Amino acid sequence: MHIAPRPAATTARPAAKPARIDADSVIYRLEEAGSTLLALPETGYSTRLRTTQFDIVRNALEAYGWNNAPSRLRPAYPDAARITRMDEAMAWLALIPADRYVLRRIVGARSLVSPVTERHLFAWRRLASLLGADHKAIQRWHAQAIALIVTALNAQPG
Repeated sequence: MHIAPRPAATTARPAAKPARIDADSVIYRLEEAGSTLLALPETGYSTRLRTTQFDIVRNALEAYGWNNAPSRLRPAYPDAARITRMDEAMAWLALIPADRYVLRRIVGARSLVSPVTERHLFAWRRLASLLGADHKAIQRWHAQAIALIVTALNAQPG
């Protein structure tokens, strides 16, 4: 049995146009990045001053981690792909011009979402009191900053 070769494709497929990024997807990615940042372990190298502490185990229960103190709920450590997405999304803050650093602070603070409770660490009114402005103004400035990021991301070549 003889199988004839397929004819070669004569028309090339057009390159897929990258999808435009909208404000909702930028906000989602920034909040995911903030949640990932807060889920990272607090151990390892840091700029904190290191101190050494020797604990003496008083009984066998403490030796195996049994004690009456309530343990703090800890989220799962993020995987490498999520950390990579966090690095990419946090780099978007640099797309806000340096002379508009208040907008950077607002977007950065608003992106911090607790990985345990999934609530923002900085509510609109708390940000307003910290910056000495109305909470509606903070919301407008946040929307302006997100619009700057969206414009810069959509202007980048594919």
